[in-house]
Amino acid sequence: MRYIIVGAGAVGGAVGGRLAQSGREVALVARGAHLDALRNTGLRLVTPQGEERLRIPSYAHHEDMGPLGAEDVLVLAVKSQDSEGLLRQWSLAPVLGGGTAGEVLPIVCAQNGVANERTALRHFRTVVGMTVWLPATHLEPGTVVAHCAPLTGILTLGHFPENGAESADSALLRQIAADLEASYFAAPVVPDVMRWKHGKLLNNLANALEALLGRSALAQGAGAEDLLAQVRAEGVAVLDAAGIPYNSEKERSVVQGERMRVVDIPEVDRAGGSTWQSLTRGGSVEADYLNGEIALLGRMHGVPTPLNDLLRHEVTRLALEGLPPGSVSADELRAMLGGARTA
Repeated sequence: MRYIIVGAGAVGGAVGGRLAQSGREVALVARGAHLDALRNTGLRLVTPQGEERLRIPSYAHHEDMGPLGAEDVLVLAVKSQDSEGLLRQWSLAPVLGGGTAGEVLPIVCAQNGVANERTALRHFRTVVGMTVWLPATHLEPGTVVAHCAPLTGILTLGHFPENGAESADSALLRQIAADLEASYFAAPVVPDVMRWKHGKLLNNLANALEALLGRSALAQGAGAEDLLAQVRAEGVAVLDAAGIPYNSEKERSVVQGERMRVVDIPEVDRAGGSTWQSLTRGGSVEADYLNGEIALLGRMHGVPTPLNDLLRHEVTRLALEGLPPGSVSADELRAMLGGARTA
C-alpha cells in the first residue's frame, strides 16, 4: 500500500513524513518552492522527538508519476477551497490494471470543514473522512514542524457516507489505522466520523479570529473572550437548529487525554493555526468552509450568525489585500459587529 499525500503542507507533510519514518511507502504532491525543496533536499520534519530529513518521492501532478497502483491510497490534505479542482484531476488518473482513480482507489479527506467528503463523493466511489487533530506548521519551503508528543496527532477515520455497519472496505480502514498507529498517531475508526468533524468545525471557527487579532493577542486574552464565546455559540445554535450531531469537548478530551500535548521544541517558535499560516504565507484562506459553513446553515435554518459572517468577510479581505495576521483589533471587530446589527 502506497500513501499519496496530495497537499504536503503542514498536515500532509506531517502525516506523510511520519508514515515514511515508520517504513510505509509514501509519495508527496506539492507545488512551487516547497516542491523544489522536497526534491532537492528532502522533507525536513521537526518534532519533539528530533529532526530528520526524509527523502520521499515528490511530484507536482499525477501525470509525473505515471499510472497509479491498484493498492494506492490517496490522502487529500489541501485546504477546502482547493479541493474541487484537484479531486476532478486525480479522479481521472489511470490505474494499473484498468480503470481510473475515481473508480477504483480510495481517497481520504484529511481536512478541516465538513464539505470535502460530499465533494469527493462526486468524483470517487470510495471516500473516507478523517477528523484531523494535528497541530503543525508549514511556513518555510521543505520544512514541516509537528508540535505534539507523545503522539503527533489523533486522526479519526470513518466511511462517507456513513453506513453504521461493517462494509466491504472496512479492512481498508483497519489497515490505514494500523499504519497510522505505527507512525505516532492515534487513529480511531468510528461509524459517525462526520459527527466528529462537525465537533472539530466548532473549534475551527476561532481560526479566523486568531488570524485577525494575531496569535499572541488572542493567546493573552486581549479582551476577546466574548468574541470567542459568541463565535462558538452561533455555531452550536446553527448545528442544533439543523439537527446535525457533533461531539462534545468532553468526548474529545477523553480521547486525547495526555497522549497528545503541545511540547516546546528548542529554537522553534510555535506558529498560529492554519488560517494564521495562510495569511502569513500570503495564500488564500478557507474561512468560506469554516465560518462560512455556519453562515450558510444559519441562512438555511433561520439562525442569525453575525459574528461568523463578519469573521469570514474580514479574514477573506485580509487575504485578498495581502495583509498579515493581527491587522484587526477586538474593538474594531465589535464596532463592525455593532454596525452590522444596526444596518
